[in-house]
Amino acid sequence: MKKNLQKPQKFHVRRGDKVMVIAGDEKGKIGTITKIITKKQRAIVEGLNIVKRAVKPSNDNPEGGFIEKEAGIHISNLMLIDPKTGEPTRIGRRRNAAGKLERYSKKSGETIISQQ
Repeated sequence: MKKNLQKPQKFHVRRGDKVMVIAGDEKGKIGTITKIITKKQRAIVEGLNIVKRAVKPSNDNPEGGFIEKEAGIHISNLMLIDPKTGEPTRIGRRRNAAGKLERYSKKSGETIISQQ
């Protein structure tokens, strides 16, 4: 059997990036990405898209009940915040002097360094 070998997807956002939500219930809010789920093309943004989940009693939580946690937001609904202007911007990729690919802001031309 042949395995489906694909290159890992490259997204315009990474863990540690400051992003703005551009669509959905959380539209216009800003947060930092804590986790990326590549198979579902979603990102967990700190403090946004909070959902309630029922939890059974366990040793950690003997009472059980409801907990609030962050749910994923689709990558297409997120836009990176430009480090220079503080506004949402599109991302480009270019080669730096060392020959490595780097992300840059299309609005200001600044190189984007993620805070992982």
